[in-house]
Amino acid sequence: MKEITQKEFKQEVLHGDKVAVDFYSTECPPCEALAPKFENLAELYGKEVKFVKIFRQENRDLAESLDIKGSPTVIFYDNGKLVGDRLTGGIKRSELVQNLNTLIPEEKAAEIKKKIKPKVTEYDVLILGGGPAGLTAGLYLCQARIKAALVDIQLPGGQISTTHKISNYPGFIEPQPGYMLAHFMTEQTKICGTKYKVAVDVAQVDLVNKKIVVDEYETIHAKKIILATGAAPRYLNVPGEKELKGNGISYCATCDAKYFNDKEVIVVGGGNTAIEEAEFIAKFASKITIIHQFDKLQANKEAQEKAFANPKIEFVFDTEPRGFERNGNRIFVKTENLKTKEINTLEADGVFIFVGMRPNTELFSQGLETDEWGYIKTNEDMLTNIEGVYAVGDIRSKKYRQITTAVADGTIAAISVTRELDI
Repeated sequence: MKEITQKEFKQEVLHGDKVAVDFYSTECPPCEALAPKFENLAELYGKEVKFVKIFRQENRDLAESLDIKGSPTVIFYDNGKLVGDRLTGGIKRSELVQNLNTLIPEEKAAEIKKKIKPKVTEYDVLILGGGPAGLTAGLYLCQARIKAALVDIQLPGGQISTTHKISNYPGFIEPQPGYMLAHFMTEQTKICGTKYKVAVDVAQVDLVNKKIVVDEYETIHAKKIILATGAAPRYLNVPGEKELKGNGISYCATCDAKYFNDKEVIVVGGGNTAIEEAEFIAKFASKITIIHQFDKLQANKEAQEKAFANPKIEFVFDTEPRGFERNGNRIFVKTENLKTKEINTLEADGVFIFVGMRPNTELFSQGLETDEWGYIKTNEDMLTNIEGVYAVGDIRSKKYRQITTAVADGTIAAISVTRELDI
């Protein structure tokens, strides 16, 4: 692997054969997560593909000419021609391997795969999930000198990473951008000493035997496991929703609101998230119509007052979407009034859906006792019905789900585990 500058780009990349290029930056957690994967694959594929790194901040002209706007970004070349996927953000090893394999003959790819040696690592505690609950557990464990690993299929931070502003987390006088609060938590736990294995593929989770398989080749064993995988947006499950996801329908205002500048938007939901995110979307959109199934909002009073006072926001109560269709650049929403049963159609440039969450238990639901909604039941020490397995944060069955309650769960689990291990 070689570090180059924009002066060397033409010779090393455009006049090269098969090349993988990593544009990275300093003080960049996703870049730090990518680095060991990129280096490991350079050792495996190095005879077939050239691996180069370019420091984006000092080579801005080149980055801008290639329309590279974020770090890390990995691009691939074959005889001077840009090929494959453009990978950015939390880049997984499997994504790199898929693109590298397209550069070389199938038999070579199979030969390289055979060279991959299985790896086994041992920890006292394995934390599965890197939101506030998992990060807090990691912080308490490392401060107790417990050898812990935090594994996440995405980058650490959880849902707060894509939350616009957080105004109810203690210690901050002014509302904090969600991504900054996530960054503070992530860095604090990492600096303390908890080992991160993030933006990885988790293939197997064996809760009884306390082991998981990461990126197909690394098996991680632990004495205790803390489940902290959180929750994900709940879908309406109506016609057209799945087909238009990412193509007019979004579940993340922080990610996508900026694309609706001076456009009309429909927001589905009436809880805290829906109303607070509608306020954020209103900074960009010219008009917002909020569809809610009840005759009044469930959001906190402060959020309601702001929304009702915003001239851009209108409300349609006692109504649910029944389907979505796209016609040109517009989204058409078929709605039903739950009281009158009247069917209507609303149209907008985009739709944001905030109708609650569902627990992320797909990897390990077998054997765990859950409530009727699929959230994991625990005792007051966060212990599940499986010995040595704890559950914390939004994945846990409880009455309230907030950042503060997630942090509390992580604290309790870590203290409980520390006393159990008695190291």
